[in-house]
Amino acid sequence: MKQFFITLAAVVVALLIVFVALPIGAVVMITSAAKPKVPEAVVLSLDLRQKMTDQSRNTPFAFLMGKSLSTMDVVTTLHRAADDARVKGVFIRLPEGGMSPSAAEEIRNAIVYVRRANKPVIAHSQGLYPDTMVVASYMLGASSGNLWMQPHSSFQVTGIATSTMFLKRAFDKYGVKAEYEQRYEFKNAVNPYLYSDYTPAHREATLGWMNSIYHSMINNVAADRRADAGKLQATLEAGPYGAEQALKLGLVDQLGQVQDAEDAAIKRAGNGAKVMDIADYESTLTPSFSGETIAVIDGEGAIMTGRAGSGGGFNSDPGMISDEIAGAFYKAAKDKSVKAIVFRVSSPGGSDTASEQIAEAMQAAKAAGKPVVVSMGEYAASGGYWVSSGASSIVANPSTLTGSIGVFGGKFAIGDALARFGVDNRDISVGGDYSQAFSQTQGFSPTQRAALSGWIDEIYNGFVTHVATGRKLPEATVRDIAKGRVWTGEQALSLKLVDKLGGFYDAVDVAKGLAKIDSKTEVRLVDYDTEPGLFGGAKQSVDMGISGLKALSFLGWAMSDPKAEAVMAQVRDERLREQGASVLAPEAYQASVR
Repeated sequence: MKQFFITLAAVVVALLIVFVALPIGAVVMITSAAKPKVPEAVVLSLDLRQKMTDQSRNTPFAFLMGKSLSTMDVVTTLHRAADDARVKGVFIRLPEGGMSPSAAEEIRNAIVYVRRANKPVIAHSQGLYPDTMVVASYMLGASSGNLWMQPHSSFQVTGIATSTMFLKRAFDKYGVKAEYEQRYEFKNAVNPYLYSDYTPAHREATLGWMNSIYHSMINNVAADRRADAGKLQATLEAGPYGAEQALKLGLVDQLGQVQDAEDAAIKRAGNGAKVMDIADYESTLTPSFSGETIAVIDGEGAIMTGRAGSGGGFNSDPGMISDEIAGAFYKAAKDKSVKAIVFRVSSPGGSDTASEQIAEAMQAAKAAGKPVVVSMGEYAASGGYWVSSGASSIVANPSTLTGSIGVFGGKFAIGDALARFGVDNRDISVGGDYSQAFSQTQGFSPTQRAALSGWIDEIYNGFVTHVATGRKLPEATVRDIAKGRVWTGEQALSLKLVDKLGGFYDAVDVAKGLAKIDSKTEVRLVDYDTEPGLFGGAKQSVDMGISGLKALSFLGWAMSDPKAEAVMAQVRDERLREQGASVLAPEAYQASVR
């Protein structure tokens, strides 16, 4: 009887999925296909106060829940809008804090493109407050040429500041040992665990990229506001100011509430103009089906082996999954219509083996006659640079963080710390001494440390050789500029780690040139999506449903089979004992002798 009810429940669940969930999804998809209509005169509204990824995340049910805004969505949509006669202007809401400087540069380039099409852009700020990169928000607002601020708000753009929490003294106090190998002194990701302050190399590298980004932002603002960069910097650093004083100093153009600025944008657009959210406008755009094809492959997040969707469901953070990225390269390589590939990279690094898999797939595409141009986003460092360095050409934003040609590896030894709280870890192993090298009970033995060090050296040397080959640089030169140091795109250009400064569309232009496509010819950009679409996501859902049905079937067997009941009862007894209960007679034994 128990088996009957369990089987019945499984059948009901399956029927609900097939005859209720999927039809509802289909209805929603059909109704969502009714795209909003673009007015004959429209002002696009762009709200940058929300968190943005670098690239669009095409989750399986984005048609139902909507997709989050990304830098690339904004950039490509603004480019399309600049050439659309219906779009008469753009209205931007600025964040009150900072934003990614590389994203700000990328969007700034798109705003400049819109303005060159003689379409006005108005930006509004309700205040600019101290934050690591608030200067990037100001730079983007300044690029509009018409920056408004809310009356009596605060203008606090005085520089860039950051802080690092060092945990060494706390670790010493509680018995935690950070056991890490670094290659080399600038590979400072684990420094907060090893030291209680910045090392000279850590400080040098951090101040290096901060100064580079800061002066890049200042120079952009000065160019957009036709001001002297030195005087502008001195004025900003003498702050903070109120909105009224910022207006007098020429740091902003006008004061007014959000509605005032939006009304001004509508007025400049002409009679009958309507405001439309940029995401709604984007949903009305259809891809071009004419012109030569350039494939676009997106890669954002930590680089790892595996398959898309295997790490945490539809809402997990984006990641560069090596099987998926490599597969996209092989697919583009085989496509005779593809003339070149633009690989958009925004990654802090990850697995060396996953990075090498992607790098090899890139070489296969190049061998098939497809030039590959990397467009670097917020960062393309460590593994992110590994996958980029073999490209035909690399284009980076001035504020992109790149390089970090280095390696680290190790562990936390927490045995002593746990012992202080009455928790005793005891290791047991078979095989060689290195088999328990990564046990958290204790630190590395001398032989384990030596083996780890050799492994780290091997990866580092391979990384250096890979970069030297890809960038056609002497290996000694790469070793000199590597050592784990992070560079900005602007610094990397002078070091020949990148070929050009610019954004995504600059990378497209380079790809056109390498593919011998006339610079004035329109091209068709085709996304080689590496994330599961609707039906890929539906397959995952079905797979999950099948797993659930299997679990229900197992549960039905377990509830009806005496031996299984005995095993489950024994497990329950052990859990009760672990929790402090007194089990006088094992229930599993009782069940087996009834």
